[in-house]
Amino acid sequence: MKMTEGLFDNIINTAQDCVFWKDKERRFVGVNQAFLDFYGFESADVLIGKTDEDMGWHSDPEPYMQDEIRVLEGHSTYKVQGKCYIRGEERDIIASKRPIYEGDKIVGLVGSFVDITEVLKRNNASDRKQRLYTREELCRYHYFDTLLNEYSADEILDPLTGLISRGFFLDLAKSLIAEGTPFSFSIIDLDNFKYINDTYGHHTGDEVLADMAKGIADYVRGFGLAGRFGGDELLLINFRDLDYIAKEDFFEKAYGEEAVLRKRMQIDDHVLYITATTGCATFPADADNYDTLFSYIDKTLYRGKTKGRNCYTVYSEALHKNLDMQKLARQDLYTNMSSVIGCLGDAIGFRDRAISIENIVLKELNITEMLYCGKGMKLRSTIDMDFCEDISDIEDVMGDDEVLAETDCELLKEKCPRFYEAIRKKDAYSVLAAKIGLNRETDGYLVFINAGTQHVWKQDEIGLLYFAAKSLAGYLRLNDEKIPE
Repeated sequence: MKMTEGLFDNIINTAQDCVFWKDKERRFVGVNQAFLDFYGFESADVLIGKTDEDMGWHSDPEPYMQDEIRVLEGHSTYKVQGKCYIRGEERDIIASKRPIYEGDKIVGLVGSFVDITEVLKRNNASDRKQRLYTREELCRYHYFDTLLNEYSADEILDPLTGLISRGFFLDLAKSLIAEGTPFSFSIIDLDNFKYINDTYGHHTGDEVLADMAKGIADYVRGFGLAGRFGGDELLLINFRDLDYIAKEDFFEKAYGEEAVLRKRMQIDDHVLYITATTGCATFPADADNYDTLFSYIDKTLYRGKTKGRNCYTVYSEALHKNLDMQKLARQDLYTNMSSVIGCLGDAIGFRDRAISIENIVLKELNITEMLYCGKGMKLRSTIDMDFCEDISDIEDVMGDDEVLAETDCELLKEKCPRFYEAIRKKDAYSVLAAKIGLNRETDGYLVFINAGTQHVWKQDEIGLLYFAAKSLAGYLRLNDEKIPE
């Protein structure tokens, strides 16, 4: 069956979600029937070529404009909650948006949304998990002191997390800039949150989000405030830590001893390891206006994601000012696989090929070292020539599997004590291993480790290791080589 224009129209107009697509200037190009029904339009002619602001759908259009600008820079948004006016009534919606590419250029965006007003009305009482800020705490800040004459504290706080809700938090940041008050601004993205929702259910996801929100709010209490940007993204304003070294120390503790942005969590019968990726910049040291400041925390967050997540990135003009978001977006699994093939062809001998692969991996992923072993089961390092450890019992845990991905190395202690002791000598907390071999014949193993902290392995990382191991096996056979013992 070929995708004709008529078939596409039938499919898109059958969808119950309201679907729309826009050009590079955020002007409507087309919508589906559900969209027309939602707004009561007979045809799309009334909105083609117009923006949301032209249609007057939002009481505060700025957040929606910024969302779409981010999408047109290469981001995707997923189930972001917002509000819009329909026939004079303000309704609650959740929307998702993705960029549209023509070749390697972004030419527009496509999005969809659903109305959740009635759902929120039914669940509002039960969804109120916690209140992390009282009226008295908020009134310490000039922006809220005035605002609380019009709104209650509950109206300012996000109903699920208890943090300050998106619109109010972003307006707070803008007011601080207008007043000239210095602060560090951060955006925090919980890693693999969709996997948690899909695997354990949205109830567990809500519990994780609420728990992480409370930990962040408590960590900065007295010198900062936290808010919810949308979905699994949180925001942070820090009035205390303004210079680069202070910010580094702040995040080192948050990811380390304070267990704020990297922690183990027990929810019902599930033990989850939760991590986050953070981008940070400071007003006025890094940027003297809101748009530039937000673009910098956006860039640093995205840089952290491309490095493998579970990390923080503090803005540095030399490193990040000219960071190309679209270029980073194209550094995907295919690009890394292509780099592996290229480096293998240029290198001579197994160890040189292993070093070339390690250079690619350490640059693109958030891991600390790559190790390898041959049929003699002696684990070796490309960095430390004196490192040589027996891991003969790795086969006990690998079995017929091609890849081992373990977030917590302690779980290997009883299953394969030799392998466990070997990688712990490298201070490994998480390990990813793959067989080097073809046609059920194993030549050895390729091992990625993450030292000092646990790491939740993503599918792209697992796929890259598997591809690298199989590529090495192919070169071994092509050149009639063996892994050096």
